[in-house]
Amino acid sequence: MSLRTKEPQYDRCIDIARTHSTELGLMSNQIWHDDPKRLSFVLARYKFVAKMFSGMEKVLEVGCADGFATRLVVQEVGSLMATDFDPIFIADAKKHESDAWPFECQTHDFLKKPLKGDFDGVYAIDVIEHIRPDDENTFIGNIAMSLNHHGTCILGSPSLESQAYASEGSKAGHVNCKTGKDLKALMSRFFYNVFLFSMNDEVVHTGYEKMAHYLFAIGCTPRNKIK
Repeated sequence: MSLRTKEPQYDRCIDIARTHSTELGLMSNQIWHDDPKRLSFVLARYKFVAKMFSGMEKVLEVGCADGFATRLVVQEVGSLMATDFDPIFIADAKKHESDAWPFECQTHDFLKKPLKGDFDGVYAIDVIEHIRPDDENTFIGNIAMSLNHHGTCILGSPSLESQAYASEGSKAGHVNCKTGKDLKALMSRFFYNVFLFSMNDEVVHTGYEKMAHYLFAIGCTPRNKIK
C-alpha cells in the first residue's frame, strides 16, 4: 500500500522525502542539538544577507562552515562561491550539495590573500569575531580586494555587549567582538559608505546598538578600487 497523506496537497512531502532527504551539516547539527532556537537566528542572518544582495550576479561567502544556510543566499543571486579556511567544513558542505540549489565551495584563507573573481558582493557571518585584532586589517583588506569597483561587503558579528551572556563555548573563539561604533570604524577604513544595523534574535532593526545582541555592517564601494 502506497503511503499517502490524508490531505492530497501534502503528498509532495512524501515524494520529496523519498528522493531528497536533507541532513544537517556538521555545525548546524551541533546547533540543533545544543540550542535549537539558535538555528532560527542563524537562518535569519542569512535571510538578511539574501535580501540585501538580491539580484546580484556574483557573490562570495567567507567562512561558510558547513554551508547549510548558504542556499538562502543562493536563492536570491546569480551565482555564489562559498569559502572557509577549514577543509573539514568545506568537505562537509560538498557532501551536502544540492542540484536544486547549486553553489561552488573551496578552501581559502583570507588572512593570506584575496580571492580572484571580481565579486559584486561578499559576506561573512560570524567570522570577524574570530579574527585577532592584529589581523583584522589584512582580513578585511583581502576581502575588499576580492570585490569589483562597485562591490558591497556585509559583516555580521555578535556585539561586544552581548558577550556577558555568551556561552563558554562561544567565548572560547570570540577574540574580537566589537561595539557598533568600532565595527563601523573598521569597515570605514576599507569602504566609502558604511551602514550599521542592530539585531536581536531574528529581528534586524536600526535601534540602539548597545542593546543589540548582534550587529551588521554593510560597506559599499571599496576604497582600494577607486583612484
